[in-house]
Amino acid sequence: MRIRLATLASLACVAALTLGACSTLQPEQTGQRLIGSDQGAVRSTFGEPTDAFKFPNGTSRWLYSEQPMGHAVYAADFDATGKLVSYRQMLTEAEIYRAQVGVWTKRDVLERFGKPREPIQYYPLMKREAWSYRMYQDGYQTAHFSCYFDDNGVLQQTMIIVDPLGGDRRGRSR
Repeated sequence: MRIRLATLASLACVAALTLGACSTLQPEQTGQRLIGSDQGAVRSTFGEPTDAFKFPNGTSRWLYSEQPMGHAVYAADFDATGKLVSYRQMLTEAEIYRAQVGVWTKRDVLERFGKPREPIQYYPLMKREAWSYRMYQDGYQTAHFSCYFDDNGVLQQTMIIVDPLGGDRRGRSR
């Protein structure tokens, strides 16, 4: 009986480690399986969010950023009752192309991509502040997504450039 209990305990540890590894290696799939769960379940799976926002309609968004050296920011969106309704990677071209030049402010960018973890740059001749996020262009090429704001904090330009450090995600487990 002792051997069986030890074996069961070992199997439970392996299962817990495997589930934890899945949430790290496949966060989007893990988050999708949590749709309908409460904030406590999301927190116990992914930990504390790197950024959190409450919206006037009672909904909220938690961001899980892998920046500055990672290439993802995941958004967990909750309804007004605190139930998860969406979990997705935000640093994709589809999400980035939703940015509205001349309309979005720094707050809009923060709510979608989180705080920039790269150093913020200011270009005095252009009078633009630049925020940068690492991402994968076309799903595998390392790149930087940059947002340029005027002195009033309004988005004036976005740009995706290939990462000068090179590399891509082909052959990686993520």
